[in-house]
Amino acid sequence: MIPRIGHIDFLNVLPLNYGYAHAAQDLQIVYGVPTFLNGELAAGRIDLSNVSSIEYARRSNDLLILPKLCVRADDAVTSIILISRQPIDSIRNDKVILTSKSATAQRLLKIILHESYDAAPDYETRFVTVDKPVDDDATAALFIGDDALYLYLHRPKNFYVYDIGKEWRKLTGRQMVYALWTVRKNFAVEEPELFKATYEKILRAFAFGIEHKAEAIKSVLSTKPFNFDELDRYLGGVIKWDLTAEGLDALKLYYKKAAALKLIDAEPALEFADVE
Repeated sequence: MIPRIGHIDFLNVLPLNYGYAHAAQDLQIVYGVPTFLNGELAAGRIDLSNVSSIEYARRSNDLLILPKLCVRADDAVTSIILISRQPIDSIRNDKVILTSKSATAQRLLKIILHESYDAAPDYETRFVTVDKPVDDDATAALFIGDDALYLYLHRPKNFYVYDIGKEWRKLTGRQMVYALWTVRKNFAVEEPELFKATYEKILRAFAFGIEHKAEAIKSVLSTKPFNFDELDRYLGGVIKWDLTAEGLDALKLYYKKAAALKLIDAEPALEFADVE
């Protein structure tokens, strides 16, 4: 049996992507957007995957968290931003457009606008573009990923730009964990040795990519609207990948606030896979 490993191929995990390509050719990697990989994981067609933090909360009965790995930021994240026509503290029941790419970011924004600014916007999920960040019928729009990073670095005229990681830090004093690596419980229990060997290969691939971060960045410059220094600051500077005790505390707080606003059914217990 060869385990199938899901991989959300975003810039924030570029080192792992590079490590998979150059130091883990024996792994079977399934690339896809989060919604596709969530479905594959739920159907049992992949065994392990990085997932948005909110996906673990939705399916914690079926998943285990892999130790040591995550996507987090201590403060500003630079790749999750709100673009607004007006100051954030004046948003009330305005229309706010949400990208469909990240359910974690959607809920994080809702927590921040509710708790920090006493806002109750009219939210609508819709396709958003860099060329026209906020549609004519809306006040603000949430961006994530490459598009958000581009707008953060090249701020559009006549708009306000708010970093959602920084807003979370202002609200809670905590860092934020945006993604986890998870494994299906059935696979970890039924194939423990295979699972542990696969986990070790993922760790080695990630370590290889981090060690060769410069080469990883250079490998994507021709296809991304960023220069080397911008990605070098983002990867390992802004974005970090080690799952710390402080990160877990922040994640629990995020789940608590999301549950209080009924953005998830309940706070999930954090259950980790046995990798010893």
